[in-house]
Amino acid sequence: MKYSVAIHKEEGTVFGVSVPDVEGCFSYGDTLEEALINANKAISSHLEILAEDGVLAPESKSVDEHFNNPDYAGAIWGFVDVDTSAFLGKTEKATVTLPKLLITRIDAVVATGSAKSRSAFLAESAAKELNRHVHP
Repeated sequence: MKYSVAIHKEEGTVFGVSVPDVEGCFSYGDTLEEALINANKAISSHLEILAEDGVLAPESKSVDEHFNNPDYAGAIWGFVDVDTSAFLGKTEKATVTLPKLLITRIDAVVATGSAKSRSAFLAESAAKELNRHVHP
């Protein structure tokens, strides 16, 4: 999942990074590259704690949804890609019966590279839907 990050830098300071969609998640670095690497680690640490509490990784909202928030005024926006599958627990095989047209459309999305596999697509879709119901 690509999380939107707000990057702040004032003269004489380090690069500060806020992750609006992961409450309480902040990071910093002497360089922009270091700040983004540290942000990835901070997000992963937060998601690990959430998973231990049985909470799914929060969805990443678009930058547009955060742009007018005064907490991020003057920020430069970027993205940090985090593999959230590691925070869902071990995999378990499940048999699912779906209509042929739905399978064909899922396979077409997978073929574009938007998902790694049919299973990954279904898992990501389910997580999004579950987050929508838990965090309306």
